[in-house]
Amino acid sequence: MGDITWREIIACGASLTAVVFSLKLLYSSSETLTELSPPEIGVEGLIGNTPMMKVKSLSKITGNNVYAKLEFMNPGGSAKDRVALAIIRDEERKGHLKPGDVIFEGTSGSTGISIATVANSLGYKTEIHLPDDTSPDKLALFDTLGAGLVKVKPASIVDPDQYVNSAKKAADKLNSSDSEKNGVFADQFENDSNWRVHFNTTGPEIYRQLQGKVDYFIAGCGTGGTIAGVSKYLKSKLSNVTTILADPQGSGFFNRVKYGVMYTNEEKEGTRRRHQVDTLVEGIGLNRITHNFSIGEDYIDDSIKVTDEQALQMAKFLSVNDGLFIGSSTAINAVAVVKLCKETGIKNKNIVIVACDSGTRHLQKFWKYAVEVPNEITVDDIVS
Repeated sequence: MGDITWREIIACGASLTAVVFSLKLLYSSSETLTELSPPEIGVEGLIGNTPMMKVKSLSKITGNNVYAKLEFMNPGGSAKDRVALAIIRDEERKGHLKPGDVIFEGTSGSTGISIATVANSLGYKTEIHLPDDTSPDKLALFDTLGAGLVKVKPASIVDPDQYVNSAKKAADKLNSSDSEKNGVFADQFENDSNWRVHFNTTGPEIYRQLQGKVDYFIAGCGTGGTIAGVSKYLKSKLSNVTTILADPQGSGFFNRVKYGVMYTNEEKEGTRRRHQVDTLVEGIGLNRITHNFSIGEDYIDDSIKVTDEQALQMAKFLSVNDGLFIGSSTAINAVAVVKLCKETGIKNKNIVIVACDSGTRHLQKFWKYAVEVPNEITVDDIVS
């Protein structure tokens, strides 16, 4: 066995079973055993290449193939792992980070968790600034990661104490001090690394996993990085793919996409003092144009508005019917699928949604109410 190669085994017309058996012999032989090196990667090496699953219930009900890109299976639990790693690696290439330095970020939760996860693996510290009404489950995760936390009152971006502005000020303060540590402001909303990592990784993965057969891509929009990067990539490959932005109540993206004006029905642009209006949804929805959204705006074809009630009902529906335990932003995307199919009557299309994070981060806020939805809820009940 020592001199037999893979090519020779296959050339002999061996069955798959024979090939596997031969492989075992090949690697069990003391004459041919090659010393295999143990893996050298840490948590950061596990980011990306997330699985795609078919959402059986929605596929059957709508008459289309509905797929979910399971971004919550990244090691940090969300799509934001990709962004965190990309930002940190770019800062390293620029020479802005050395072990022990501090990464600052303003976030509603998931990006901060991802930054803390990756930073811990790579030897950096983190300080996360976030709204004080962030879900308790996310706050608990920060504690497990040992991240520094600064909680601020929810406010508009024009407020100097809004969480993004607060994080930037803290980084600037560290850099102007006598400390040997450097402070880096991740700036996920405006950082090009955000949309680029989705263009370079998430988009190509979706394209490969569906063998280039993608008719609709549906995602929410917070920073805008995911929808911008994925849409830009898919449209570079496919002439007929349609991108739809799923938007929660209180967010202005729906009106921006539909009517070209960034405002909500509740308040006009520029007057808001809170980051969102009466919504349980975290991670998506905004009332300002970010750099990442502007990169992808021309690639977004339509938008669908989803209420909190619909998201709660869909979350329970998918958990009961598919065993898919999702967070609020994923539920928004799933409702948008049903609304799209009901409004257009499309059939036999491939529709991809982003499953951003799991329900484990929303147990005490979003799922506190979703769990009360009857197990018998139907899709017709949700979008009627």
